[in-house]
Amino acid sequence: MNMDSAGQDINLNSPNKGLLSDFMTDVPVDPGVTARTPAVEGLTEAEEEELRAELAKVEEEIVTLRQVLAAKERHCGELKRRLGLSTLGGLKQNLSRSWHDVQVSNAYVRTSEKLGEWNEKVTQSDLYKKTQETLSQAGQKTSAALSTMGSAISRKLGDMRNSATFKSFEDRVGTIKECHINGTTQQVAF
Repeated sequence: MNMDSAGQDINLNSPNKGLLSDFMTDVPVDPGVTARTPAVEGLTEAEEEELRAELAKVEEEIVTLRQVLAAKERHCGELKRRLGLSTLGGLKQNLSRSWHDVQVSNAYVRTSEKLGEWNEKVTQSDLYKKTQETLSQAGQKTSAALSTMGSAISRKLGDMRNSATFKSFEDRVGTIKECHINGTTQQVAF
């Protein structure tokens, strides 16, 4: 591949043919890499010069490839826009792919295995079992206490309703209901 035409798109069918990217045209180069350093032991000056020339060529190719990639990404974005493909859909797909990559990564798998081992050790420990048993008993006792309290409140309300004071109050107030019969309103006591 000829990298001398850094400003040209490699795909001659691309609408971006011959356009340079507005960004990434200048790639900063670490001065420590290209600065003159004493020859590494075992290299002649000619070998060192050849390696430096190759390094410069590879760095130039990297710049060109970045420009081509940027042009292709713009073209891809334009095609997606014209096809009505949303950016959100692409983002979802990228996130899904990235999450899958994380899940199959060695670090994730090893961490999951280690957490599984720790979980098993913890759940099998005597302290965990005692704590679980204590919490279970506390839950049962709390449930029983709330049930007893509910029954007591219900019983007290029943007793209150059957009391002479409540009956007297109910008799005095009475229950009045309005009935609509044939367009007239009548009051009926129950």
